[in-house]
Amino acid sequence: MTVMRTAAVIGTGLIGTSAALALTARGVTVHLRDQDPDAARTAAALGAGVVDEPPGRVDLAVVAVPPAHVARTLAEAQAAGLARGYLDVASVKGGPGRDLAGLGFDLTQYIGTHPMAGRERSGPLAATAELFEGRPWVLTPTAQTDTEVLNLALELVALCRAVPVVMDAEAHDRAVALVSHTPQLLSSLVAARLQHAEESAVRLCGQGIRDVTRIAASDPGMWMDILSANPGPVADVLSAVAADLDETVRALRAMESADDGKRQEGGAGIEDVLRRGNAGRVRVPGKHGTAPAAYEVVAVLIGDQPGELARLFADAHAARVNIEDVRIEHSTGQQAGLAQLMVEPRSAPVLGVALRERGWSIRQ
Repeated sequence: MTVMRTAAVIGTGLIGTSAALALTARGVTVHLRDQDPDAARTAAALGAGVVDEPPGRVDLAVVAVPPAHVARTLAEAQAAGLARGYLDVASVKGGPGRDLAGLGFDLTQYIGTHPMAGRERSGPLAATAELFEGRPWVLTPTAQTDTEVLNLALELVALCRAVPVVMDAEAHDRAVALVSHTPQLLSSLVAARLQHAEESAVRLCGQGIRDVTRIAASDPGMWMDILSANPGPVADVLSAVAADLDETVRALRAMESADDGKRQEGGAGIEDVLRRGNAGRVRVPGKHGTAPAAYEVVAVLIGDQPGELARLFADAHAARVNIEDVRIEHSTGQQAGLAQLMVEPRSAPVLGVALRERGWSIRQ
């Protein structure tokens, strides 16, 4: 059985440093490299590994650089005899694989991977050893991938406490175009509408616009690297979205008509979009990748003072109710907000009664 004792992480941004932190925490000796020496030293200072060159071949080289640089970085590492096995963690898989074949890379020593985890922040200071826990980690082996390399990749995934998912590289690229790359662009497009909006309109922003635009805060440079490596599949998804938008605009215009028939037709079109959205939303996996569950929301008014959330969670714990998820909606112009506690339906009445008894204001 393969046992990883040493690794090299090339690229000490968010993903590379997070993987290095997870490996180091589980006893693997990690050697760090980055084209920016300060980034590597920062990752080392965080406990992600050492910046010293390895004394010999390491078990696994993890390449965590932008997609456009993956093939060249892998080829240079293999030419130097850095490791027994090589993998990358780029968010696009088809392009790097084709580029490696063109460089004469020994593909038996390589497997493409992609951890489905990230944050709006980038760089080693944003890294955490828990970044991948419970998250899917896609592996795209080919017929040429050596069994030992596959086992090393599986061991990496296990040490990072992620969930391995095996896919074809092209299928992966189509999938991430749908569930990751297109949502980023749509979030940015919605947020862009706010750039020159009237201040009176922006002051009305609530939790809905915060949810939709959260990922619009991501680093544009990082996303240019990603989208440049997967433009075709993303354009295909956006084309389908554009067709839906055209139909939605026509339906809304029809709802302005003085003709009852046109208004009804327009209303039916909008209802169809909303219902299709409902149907798609229920397919999104729930906690820990399990089937989605229906939760009930218990909305609690909380003040914006230190310790309020801790007190609320402690009171929920005292009521022996597990909080499945939580959202906070801040009130405009007030030092207060609503904590939306999502719990199993049978627990909602119990929690509501318990919190009222402890002085909390519950909103219906």
